[in-house]
Amino acid sequence: MNAVATKPKRSVKKVLLTILAVLLVLVVAAGGAVWALWHNEIRAVAGIELLRDRNDDHLDGAVYAMHVPGDFYLDDFVAQGGVSNDTDLIQFVTDHITKGVIQINMSAPEIGCSSFTATAENGDALFARNYDFSKTNAMLVFTEANEGRHASISTVDLQFLGVDVDHNMTSLMDKIVCLAAPYAPLDGVNDAGVSCGIYMTYQGGDETVATDQNTDKPDFTSTTLLRLILDYADNVEEAVEIASRYDLHDSANTSYHYMVADATGKSAILEWTADGATDTTDNDGSLRTLKVIYNDQDSAIGEREAASDYQVVTNFVLQPGYYEGVPAEEKKGADRYDRLYEELQKTDGQVADAQGAMDILSTVGRRSWNNDDKNTCTVHSAVYNLTDKSVLWVANENYDDPTAVFTFSLAE
Repeated sequence: MNAVATKPKRSVKKVLLTILAVLLVLVVAAGGAVWALWHNEIRAVAGIELLRDRNDDHLDGAVYAMHVPGDFYLDDFVAQGGVSNDTDLIQFVTDHITKGVIQINMSAPEIGCSSFTATAENGDALFARNYDFSKTNAMLVFTEANEGRHASISTVDLQFLGVDVDHNMTSLMDKIVCLAAPYAPLDGVNDAGVSCGIYMTYQGGDETVATDQNTDKPDFTSTTLLRLILDYADNVEEAVEIASRYDLHDSANTSYHYMVADATGKSAILEWTADGATDTTDNDGSLRTLKVIYNDQDSAIGEREAASDYQVVTNFVLQPGYYEGVPAEEKKGADRYDRLYEELQKTDGQVADAQGAMDILSTVGRRSWNNDDKNTCTVHSAVYNLTDKSVLWVANENYDDPTAVFTFSLAE
C-alpha cells in the first residue's frame, strides 16, 4: 500500500518542477526579448547620473548626465524626411524609442541666451554659450559615434521633456522620458570640432511668429536641426548645407536663429527672414529664407563686426534694416550683445583659455544682469573647445564653486 501511495506524490512533484522549468524558460525568454528590443534604452536609463543637486534658494535646478549607447534612430528620422511639427516629433520618438508603449511629451519654452566665439592664447578655437531661462533641471547628453555620424556632448533642458522643474527626478517614468533628450539639444560639440547653439529671436513685431517654411524640401523642427548638425557636420560649411537642405518649422510658436563654429575658427550665424522684411512686417513665417552671416563676411552688420574675426549672438536678428523704425529696446538682448563685444574688443577676441571665455560669460549672467524679460536665470554656461573637443560647463552661475564646474572631453 505504501509503495502504491508514493507514486502520485512523485508524479505531482515532477509536474510542478516541469511547470516551474517552463515558467523559468518563459521568463528568461521574455527578458531576452525585452533586452534585445530595448537594451540600449535600458542601459541609458540605468546609467542616468545626478551630477549636482538642486538649490532652490539660488533657483538652481538639478544637473544630470546620460550616456546614450548605440543608435537612437536618427538615420530613420532623416530617411522619413524629418517632421514639420512638435506633435510629429513626439510621435516619432514614441514609436521608435519606446516602441509605442510609453508616450513622451516635448515642448520648447521661450529662452534668452548669449554666445560668442573666441580664440585661446594657444590658438584653440572656442565657442561660448549662456543658456538663460527660469529655474529648471538640466542634462548633459553624451552620444556615441555611429557609421557616418559623430559622437557629441550636448545640453538639454529637461523641462522640454515634461520633467517637473521643482523636483529632482525620482520616478522611473521621469528617466524613461529622458530617452527623448537627444532630439532636444540646446547647444553642443561633436568629435569633428563643430559646435552649435540655438537662440530665440522674437520675430514678428508685437506677436512672435514662428518660421514655417513649406516647400518641397524635407522638414525639421528647432532642436532637430541642431541634432542633425552635431551628428552629421564635419565643419561650418557642412552645417550650413544641412540647414539649407530642409524646411525649418520653429517650435512652440516662436522663432530662433543659430550660431555654428568649427575648429578652423570659422563661424556663422543662421537666420531665417523674409526678403526686405522688417520686424513689424515679418509676419508670415512661410516666406522666410535662410540667411548666413559668416564671421569673415559680416561687414554689412556693422563696423565692429567687420573688424573682428569673432562673432556674438543673443536674441535679436542681425540682418541690416530689420529693425528699421523700431525702438532700440525692442531688440531683445542688444544690451548683452554690446557688453560681450565690449569685453572681446579689449583683446581682439583672444582669451587666455576656456576659463577666460567663461569669465566673459559670467559678465552677462542673468542673476546679476538687469533683466528685460522673464528669463531670470542663467541655467548653464558652456565653453566648447573646438580644437581638443572638450567642454568646460558651469551650472547656474556658480562660477566659483568647484562642485558646480565640470569638464568633459570627446578625445580618445
